[in-house]
Amino acid sequence: MVKIYTTPVCVYCKMAKEFFKKHNVAYVEVDVTTDDSLVEEMVQKSHQMGVPVIEIDGEIFVGFDREGISRALKIS
Repeated sequence: MVKIYTTPVCVYCKMAKEFFKKHNVAYVEVDVTTDDSLVEEMVQKSHQMGVPVIEIDGEIFVGFDREGISRALKIS
């Protein structure tokens, strides 16, 4: 499963979501601006306040790490 923690104004979040769409990757988007508990959940997983935080099958990526994400999703 792919989960992405985002904010509405995050440029890198938009880039990551466009990347997922381009490669037909289903994902769940979590807008952390809607609930403080979502921020806490994101920070517990990533130890970071910045977005995007992307979780792919339990592996955490902070920022839009195209190489790491491609590797995790087996996209060449």
